[in-house]
This record gives sequence, structure tokens and C-alpha cells, in this order.
Amino acid sequence: MSERSIRVGFIGLGVMGEPMARHLRAAGHDLALWARRPESAAALAAEGVPLCATPAALAARSEVVITIVTASADVEALAFGPDGLGAGFAPGAIHIDMSTIAPATARALAARYAERGIGWLDAPVSGGAQGAQEATLAIMAGGEAATLEAVRPLLAALGRRIVHIGPAGAGQVAKACNQMIMVSTIQACAEAMRLAGAHGVDLAAVRSALLGGSAGSRVLEVMGERMVRRDFAAGIEARLHHKDFAILMDEAARLGAPLPVAAQVWQQLNALMAQGWGRDDTASLLRVLEGRDA
Repeated sequence: MSERSIRVGFIGLGVMGEPMARHLRAAGHDLALWARRPESAAALAAEGVPLCATPAALAARSEVVITIVTASADVEALAFGPDGLGAGFAPGAIHIDMSTIAPATARALAARYAERGIGWLDAPVSGGAQGAQEATLAIMAGGEAATLEAVRPLLAALGRRIVHIGPAGAGQVAKACNQMIMVSTIQACAEAMRLAGAHGVDLAAVRSALLGGSAGSRVLEVMGERMVRRDFAAGIEARLHHKDFAILMDEAARLGAPLPVAAQVWQQLNALMAQGWGRDDTASLLRVLEGRDA
């Protein structure tokens, strides 16, 4: 697939998915959709983007289908459930999954597709809603190098950095590492804000000072500001980070890889979920430390 219009299907029109789909269309690709909830596709459908009746129908009219959904089970169902993508793909088609799922699931799906002559990439992303809107996502790809090159024009419409990590599943390993560092840093920011608050000093001033030094980071900039303003409305819902940590801690247990800091953060995420804050922002890790709702 060269620099030409590609027939691309898209599934997962959430906070990140809808702007990603719009970028593909703006780049001149022939876009179509399937949505579990048709109302999520209403805006694009009203603009003339075709809405297919099933994932299989979407796959049948597409050279490439991109999915970005919540969990491993969701991707498995889309691929090989009733009327799934696998039933509609022609040999030579490609499934790019940009969800965050277990590496083992990515490897298993790649193997099943390979038996049918269908390509696979696990290509999870980092950058959040802002990165999706600005087409500046970091994309971590697992799969065959030739498959990545075939779809690079699509990925280039979505992200600024595209890195081939290795074979199928390797993109998901990189994403697990990303989430481990990022959420552990959110926890560190929460602890810093809790310590500053216990001393009664100005949290905004502390954050401003830290941003100018070696503790400065994108996480402190964005999540630290949320904590200072006590804005816990979801940017990315905490339940999704909780899901991601379940994946990486399961991998750690299976491999016998010690992850002591991540294990502590996992417990804080469990506490956050127990408080019913899963649909709030992960900045709510500050509230876990404070032991209060507001």
C-alpha cells in the first residue's frame, strides 16, 4: 500500500477514536465505520461516512481495519466472534489493533490471522485525547516489518513517532512499560502534592518550582495541575489505567519479573476503584492518599 487512498475501516469511536478516524479521512483515505453503539458514529455518519452493519461487513469492504477498544476480550470478539472481522477479511487484508491489551492476546490473534493470510499489527498508542486530536500520538508497533511499512501512511496520519518494537505482541509490551512509568509518576505526583498539602504550602507554587527542575515532566504538568485545581473529572478514566495495570501485573507474575514500585501503585489503583472513582481521572490517586471524597 503506497501513498494512495486506502480503504480503511474503523472501530472504536471514543474520546481518542473519533479524532483518529477524522484524521484518516482528512488524509484522503476511504473511511467506513462499525459501531457497537450506532449513536457514537452518528456525527461521522451524518457527514457521509458509511456505517456497516457488522464487523464482517466492514472487513469485506476494507483493505485495513483499525480497532481501538477497551480490553483483550473486546478485540477477540471483534476479530473472531459472530460476524467478526475474520469472517469478512480477504487474504492480504490487515487488522491494526491500537487498543491496550495483553501481549499474549495479540500474539494469538496474529497467529490465527496468519493461517488465513491476513496481516496483523498491535499498535497501541500514548498521548491521550490531546495526542489523538493533534495527530501527535506515539505508536508502538508489534508485527511483521513489511506489514508496518504497508500501513505506514495510515499511522503517519495519526502520530508523530512510529516505532517498530518487534514481532506480534511486542507493541503491547512497550505499552505496558509506558503505562507503568506514567501511572507510577502520577502516583509520585500525588504523594508530592499530599506532602506539600500536609505542610500547608501553596501547591501551585510547588508544582511551578518542580516543573523547572529535574522532577519536571509531562505528567507533573498535566496531572499536577489537575491535582492543584482539584479537577478530578475524567481526562482518561482511571478504570482504564486500572485495567492496564492488571495486564502488566499479570505479565509480571507469569514471568517472575519483580516490579515492586508498580505493585504498590497497583494497590493504590485498587483502592481508587474501591472508592467508586473508576470513571474519574487518575489524578484521584491524590484523594486516595487524603482519604476524602472532595
